[in-house]
Amino acid sequence: MKNEEIRKLSQEEIIKKISEHKEELFNLRFSQATGNLEKPSRISQLRKEVARMKTILRERELEK
Repeated sequence: MKNEEIRKLSQEEIIKKISEHKEELFNLRFSQATGNLEKPSRISQLRKEVARMKTILRERELEK
């Protein structure tokens, strides 16, 4: 998900997506620990997306 797409979302939608990504990240880490992870790159991809979303939320907070 690109920054422009994230900026079009409302604050509630961004928070919902962050929680979904964190849940998926937890499941991927669990799979990695058990040795069943197919795409290790997905973990870093999710971490970066969560960071992008948190950054945009913080920008909006500072604008107010």
